[in-house]
Amino acid sequence: MPTDAAPDPYSDPLVFGQRLQILRTRRGLTRDQLGGLAGRSGSWVKGVETGRLKTPKLQVILRLAEILRVRDLSELTGDQSVRVSLFAGPGHARLPEVKAAVECFPYGTDRTAPPSAELRFRLAGAWAARHSAPHHRDVIGALLPDLIRDGRAAVLQAETVEARRAAQAVLAEVYSLSQFFVAYQPDAALLWRVAERGLIAAQESEDPHAIGVAAWLATQAHRDAGPAGLDAADDINLRTLAYLKPLLPEASDDVLAIAGALTFEAGYTAARRGETGTAWRYWDQARSMAARLHEDYYHPVTSFSQAIMGAHAVTVAVELHQGGESVRQAAAADAVTIPSRPRRARHRIEEARGYQLDGQPDAALATLGQAHEAAPETIRYNGYAKKIVLEEAESKSPARRRRASRLAVKLGMLAA
Repeated sequence: MPTDAAPDPYSDPLVFGQRLQILRTRRGLTRDQLGGLAGRSGSWVKGVETGRLKTPKLQVILRLAEILRVRDLSELTGDQSVRVSLFAGPGHARLPEVKAAVECFPYGTDRTAPPSAELRFRLAGAWAARHSAPHHRDVIGALLPDLIRDGRAAVLQAETVEARRAAQAVLAEVYSLSQFFVAYQPDAALLWRVAERGLIAAQESEDPHAIGVAAWLATQAHRDAGPAGLDAADDINLRTLAYLKPLLPEASDDVLAIAGALTFEAGYTAARRGETGTAWRYWDQARSMAARLHEDYYHPVTSFSQAIMGAHAVTVAVELHQGGESVRQAAAADAVTIPSRPRRARHRIEEARGYQLDGQPDAALATLGQAHEAAPETIRYNGYAKKIVLEEAESKSPARRRRASRLAVKLGMLAA
């Protein structure tokens, strides 16, 4: 064991400042970078880490946890009596089945691959179920194991180069669906395995749409890994956009939509960095691409469409910590119905973040209630929603505390 290895926050009863320093170092952040992202100075971070300054209030702790992407709040606080998962969910009951299918060695199977048309039909049904079911992981978790095994079998049993490429495109999309299931589950290694296999299958397919979807999901995985992953997110995103650009003048709606989705993701990453002009410029480019699509078009994987651009504007404003702008964008977007239940819930969560930034905690809690009505499973696994609920559960307002506590019970954060 190297003597200069970073200590484990759980190995000793470390104080808050020591835990903060360990987790900051693991994320590859300097004190100035962490301080800037938290609205503080580098010297403030040093003061907390060295114990010169006392442990900050819950609101600041939650912001630090958000930046550092800690799996559980106790990683940062050291308090094992109150374990609250933030950016990783408690683990879905079907996760072991999906993981077994992903990790199963595919050679030597006696499984007969179904026809490609049947696989496509089943995959389309799985996407439709994901968008319509409030408990979407229950539904797609039941479908994924057979889809993964049959998709692999189709690749192995393809008799021509063209058939193999077509099968790889289907398999890439199966892995994309899998990534939606695995996201925010307590198995980061599985998430990266699925993302990488999706990229490989898409590349083997030589299908522009499959390549775009796999890159879109890989971009999100890198960005959600924390500040240290932003460069990797940009690299895969912008390289894929450069590959797709020559195809766009005569592209199908699906290829145009995935290029639009990737364009917005570039803006999302820029907003995460605090690059205001770049973030809004990419959003505006994505909006122009959405305008080329039919009014009723809705991309089955990314939700990219004319209808989603208002929700995307809310996200950009929130990531830039522009409270008033995010509320204004939320009001403009509210008249548009997002067809997908989980995407609608995600939008409500982003709206709630905006309301909280704007100093409207009651509106934030009400909007989280709407998110729960749309898709309980989405909000249950969302760290930002949990952060708002935790913070308002300590409000000075008794009515707000009760409201936040009731929502915490629904999310499984507190016992009833």
